[in-house]
Amino acid sequence: MERDPRRWLILVVLCLSTLVLVIDNMVLTVAVPTITEDLGASAQEVQWVLESYMLVFAGLLLTAGSLSDKFGRRKVMIIGLALFGAASVIGMVAATPEQLILGRVLMGVGGALVMPSTLSILITVFDEGERPKAIAVWSAVAMVGLVGGPVLGGALLAHYWWGVVFLINIPIAALAIVAAMVLMPESKGPWRRADPVGMVLSVVGMGALVWTINELPKGGLEHAGTRVSLAVTVAALVGFALWEKRHASPMVPLALFRDRVFTGASFSLVLLTLANGGLMLVLTQYLQFVLAYTPTEAGLAFTPLAVATLVFNALGASLIAKTGNRVMAVLGLLVIASGFAVLSTLTTSSGWGVLAGAMVLMGAGSGLAMPAAMAAMMGAIPEEHAGVGSALNDTIQQAGAALGVAVLGAVLTSTFTAHMPGSAPEAARHSIGEALAVTDRTKDAALLDAVHSAFTDAMSASFLVGAAGVVGAAVLAFFLMKDRTDETKEHRGSAAGAGPAQDLATHP
Repeated sequence: MERDPRRWLILVVLCLSTLVLVIDNMVLTVAVPTITEDLGASAQEVQWVLESYMLVFAGLLLTAGSLSDKFGRRKVMIIGLALFGAASVIGMVAATPEQLILGRVLMGVGGALVMPSTLSILITVFDEGERPKAIAVWSAVAMVGLVGGPVLGGALLAHYWWGVVFLINIPIAALAIVAAMVLMPESKGPWRRADPVGMVLSVVGMGALVWTINELPKGGLEHAGTRVSLAVTVAALVGFALWEKRHASPMVPLALFRDRVFTGASFSLVLLTLANGGLMLVLTQYLQFVLAYTPTEAGLAFTPLAVATLVFNALGASLIAKTGNRVMAVLGLLVIASGFAVLSTLTTSSGWGVLAGAMVLMGAGSGLAMPAAMAAMMGAIPEEHAGVGSALNDTIQQAGAALGVAVLGAVLTSTFTAHMPGSAPEAARHSIGEALAVTDRTKDAALLDAVHSAFTDAMSASFLVGAAGVVGAAVLAFFLMKDRTDETKEHRGSAAGAGPAQDLATHP
């Protein structure tokens, strides 16, 4: 296809649109204590402030991707940015927890409209030769937001009221809207019949899945509500798959999963985001609870991860043309696994060098693997399904990250309890936060040492599970994510040796 002369300016708009979503969520986590105190929010209300966005966002992704293919990707992205900005105003002026939750729900709707559109526009604007570089830039910006969000939040909250965490969204969203209208061409897929049943089933299934994953560590399957949400998840997602398979114009073309490159890249990304999702949860607790970092210092501690990701994103994107997606993805995943292995050696007395070295490995591996895996996955999607294909990518990563928090969180909690001494008070045996509250009240130095030791043991177990998940992703990528050129060569070789009959069978 002819390259759009404004494609790199368009990429800037896409990066701005992604950045506003990532920064908002990361900044908000730093602001939670201040919001709780100022609004008098209960623990359950605070949970809803954080989780309402994720539930709506994850539930609507596939529907939003389908709508962008049908009605126009630029149009849906602009609507999403406008809604996100307006919802940020609601969050900024909220005087009660309920108003803030409403703002977060609407922000989740806006975010779900924006996110699939950004990646789908990217793959329609950039051809296969430049796509890895564009995806590398796009994912690097997301990483900057992920790491820089808490630092920015800490700096802003030191001088302003908590509403500033929503105020910063408004000018960024406005700038992205204007730039999109001026620079960006519209694109959409061929007309297809609407699939309202598929939309409802996907919203219910994905929303229930994220809810179940979030609730599972709290009460396990013994909790009646968790069992109900799990049943709803299974029923809705199985129903969705069956419906999409028989529908004449499915919202999500499940035939995509017959492509082994798409499937290999998809499941590799699930395992990778599963490991990385738990990483932030576990490592943040280590920095704040064991090493006594402030939230801002904890955010700054992730700087080596961000810098390494940026450097190796650029390097990986330039090498993909020579090595292919599979080689780069497998290499990057193995480097990430080595980073997890180094993290598993951290103790209460580990120096900054070990932590920084592990983060450099994690960042380098992510920089090599993520653009390659995403380029392989998106390259396997026909252009007419770019919106819903992008939504599938986002949904896969959301589900993987949520699973990572649940799985690694469960490993962390169970191992922490197992390593606490039998003489420890019951209130101190279930989480490091509760244990530190007990030691703060009792001033028991021996118990504090035991708590720190048990947590680092539990953290090591969690990181080893993460390493195993990433190695599994590397194995999947190696066997399934074959580049198109490799598949063509294999196919030609088998056809040449198979004789005319088989050649006709494979080329009807």
